[in-house]
Amino acid sequence: MTRRTDPRTLLLAAAELLAWWAGLALLWLVFITSVDTLERVVGASAAAAAAVLARAGRRAVTWR
Repeated sequence: MTRRTDPRTLLLAAAELLAWWAGLALLWLVFITSVDTLERVVGASAAAAAAVLARAGRRAVTWR
């Protein structure tokens, strides 16, 4: 059986992931000393992975 997801729910999930990503990427930029292309790519990737984990952790705690 296929579960249909409300478009509003998907939009809220995307907004939450974007907010986590922005905060974590900004934190990465604050802590590094040299800002070159490789550091930006690594920071953006690490922030994206951490944002997914943060959302999953929040959902596990709140059961939503």
